[in-house]
Amino acid sequence: MNNPLNEIVGQDKIKLTLDRIISSGKVSHAFLFKGLEGVGKDDAAIRFAQALVFNSELPQEKKKNYITQIGNLSEPFIKYIFPLPRGKNETEDDNPYEKLKEDEIELIQEELSKKSANHFYKIQIPKANNIKINSIRDINHFLSLSYDESVKRVVIISDAHLMNDAAQNALLKNLEEPPANIIFILVTHYPERLRETIRSRCWIMNFHPLNNSDVEEILINNFNIDAVLAKKVSAFSNGSVSNALKLINYGLDEMKEKAIRILRYSFGKKFHSAYSEFEDISKESDNEYFSLIISLLIQWLNDFIKFRSDSGKILFNDYIETFEKFHSRYPEINLLPLANRLDEISSRLKNNINLNLAISNVIAEIAEVINTK
Repeated sequence: MNNPLNEIVGQDKIKLTLDRIISSGKVSHAFLFKGLEGVGKDDAAIRFAQALVFNSELPQEKKKNYITQIGNLSEPFIKYIFPLPRGKNETEDDNPYEKLKEDEIELIQEELSKKSANHFYKIQIPKANNIKINSIRDINHFLSLSYDESVKRVVIISDAHLMNDAAQNALLKNLEEPPANIIFILVTHYPERLRETIRSRCWIMNFHPLNNSDVEEILINNFNIDAVLAKKVSAFSNGSVSNALKLINYGLDEMKEKAIRILRYSFGKKFHSAYSEFEDISKESDNEYFSLIISLLIQWLNDFIKFRSDSGKILFNDYIETFEKFHSRYPEINLLPLANRLDEISSRLKNNINLNLAISNVIAEIAEVINTK
């Protein structure tokens, strides 16, 4: 039986740190796993819970059994908390599942089953927009379960930034007076949305973007993506499995074509045509799709800089002709500031910036470069 930490893909520093923490025998009562979405934070949290059992003094057969239970997200050694819909007439004192409809509970069970089989799977439940206070209060029920006291138990709060104020207050009480043998792991790609009083009580672990080969491996092994497609999208994923899956879902080639048209129309001051490329996005208020488009715009700009300096790998390698034409027309243009400004616009989407305003800013910023060349 191998150390479960060795099953984590990439994140070598995280694996080493977690292994040293366990070996020291001084495991913190709370951790904050933060980093880009889709880099394996949930998976690492689950593997860490398994590694605590692996390194215990339990007999081998018990270890194997408990590690399997944890991998399946089965209590009493692990509690996995995630956003849930609110039931009709539900109160804060109700069990988080008590007022949900039968079909909702069935869907939740199906999603949990997919998550247990593939820790990179993103649970998707309609109207599950936040982590409810009753989900946090339900930790008390988890604490009451009988278990082998020689094993530390783990509470994982996935998408922890979606806890509302009441839920964060309830969690804070647990962190201030941590229950014996319980470890809390908060997983988030928006740590700034958590209260400082919560963050300050956690050992913070910074997860970095995965390299392309790691993304490719996860897409193939965990999602059965064709190897050719996995290699293609991983190059544009910015180290995130989530981004790679979104690119597959939306169609990478179509998105690349759209990005090229947006650049062409914006550089050429054809504002109506540029806006028309964003028409479907603005109607759907799809920040996710818009962020991916900006990412591709930035990649094209970076590729042009590499093309001109003849250095580095170009990802838009099937659009070399566009680089040649643009370079012949604007040989001295500096596109690095534009790439930085587009990145700033993308970052502001996290703060719920108006999507139509963001679209206008993108087109204006691209057009302005030609005026200031």
